[in-house]
Amino acid sequence: MKSKRHAKILEIISKYNIETQEELSEHLEQAGFHVTQATVSRDIRELKLTKVADQKGRQKYSTLTENQVDMSEKYIHVFQAGFVSMDMAQNILVIRTVSGMAMAVAAALDAMDCHEIVGSIAGDDTIMCAVRTVEDTEILMERLRKLV
Repeated sequence: MKSKRHAKILEIISKYNIETQEELSEHLEQAGFHVTQATVSRDIRELKLTKVADQKGRQKYSTLTENQVDMSEKYIHVFQAGFVSMDMAQNILVIRTVSGMAMAVAAALDAMDCHEIVGSIAGDDTIMCAVRTVEDTEILMERLRKLV
């Protein structure tokens, strides 16, 4: 029953701009699910739903994955805005950024799930990324070139 209810909740929030738990409860009732506020609250937590702004600026429930797509685009924009150049020294990737943007660009790289990067250190305008292998460094550089 719980998995069917969860599936219905995901369907409802994808079709409608659901702003409140009460609205979600009403839609679930109409679909034949008799729920309490506590159940809806628990379902929201278990499904990791979050509130995001819609096109009109009003808040609505959204899945984390929908939000992640939006965030990925934002991180790409941060990377593009801060990027100046990059070079490699074996398996170390050095990225130059606009002054003051290195930490933001490094955070964007972290969020973009660059699995080749083992770790990175950011200063004011330079990021040093430890990459697994020389080959991975070349692959990563080509992927980052396509973003800028």
